[in-house]
Amino acid sequence: MQPSYQRILLKLSGETLGGTKGFGFDYEVVQTIAENISKVHDLGVAVGVVVGGGNIFRGARSAEGHIGRVAGDHMGMMATVINSICLQEVLEQRGVTTRVMSAIDIRAVAEPYIKRRADRHLEKSRVVIFAAGTGNPFFTTDTAAVLRASEISAEIVIKATKTDGVYDKDPMLHADAVRYEQLDYAEVLKRNLKVMDSTAIAFCKDNDLPIMVLDINASDSILRAVCGEPIGTLIS
Repeated sequence: MQPSYQRILLKLSGETLGGTKGFGFDYEVVQTIAENISKVHDLGVAVGVVVGGGNIFRGARSAEGHIGRVAGDHMGMMATVINSICLQEVLEQRGVTTRVMSAIDIRAVAEPYIKRRADRHLEKSRVVIFAAGTGNPFFTTDTAAVLRASEISAEIVIKATKTDGVYDKDPMLHADAVRYEQLDYAEVLKRNLKVMDSTAIAFCKDNDLPIMVLDINASDSILRAVCGEPIGTLIS
C-alpha cells in the first residue's frame, strides 16, 4: 500500500479509549488503536496524535458547578496526559518509538512541547503524542489538534470517532440520518454540524487544513484513509 499523505495528525477523543463504557480504559480498544497507528507508521508516515481526556474528566462540565472553568480545564489537561502516557506505553510495547510532549511543564513524565523538537522526533520516525491541549483554559483538544497539525505541517487531520463520518443529525437517534461524503468548512459552520468546535473548524478553513472524520472501530480505517481510500467524511 502506498500512502497518500506523508505526515498526519490523528485526533482521538478520550471516550474512544473507554470503549463502549466511554470512561476509564478499555485496553482491547487501546490495543486496536495502537495497531492502527503502528500500521500507518510502518508505511513511513510521520504520525502526530492528540488525545482528549473525556474518559477521565471533561473540564468544568464534569464538576457540576463545584469547580470553576479554569481549574476544570486544567484538570482536563491532566486527564489528556494520563491518556497520552497510556497510549505511549501500548505503542512502545509494539516496538513503536513514541514521545509524549506536554503543553504544561511536567518533565518527570513528558517532554515540554517545543515545535522544533517535535519536528526532530517526527523526522526520526517517532510517533509524537501531544498532551495537555494548548496549555491554556477555554480551548478544546480539537483546537489543540488543528493547531499542532499546522505547526508540524501535517497534510491532514484525521478525527477518529465512534461513527463512520459526519451526518446531518445524530445517527444513533435518527434512522433516516444521512452521511456526508464530503463537506466544505462553511457548510459545517453554517449547519452547526458537531464535527469539531467552531474555533477549530475556522482555523482549518483559514489554513486550508483538511479534516477526515472516520470510524476508529472499522477495520484498518486509519490506514485506508492514509492510503487515499474514500472513507468517512472529508471536510476541505
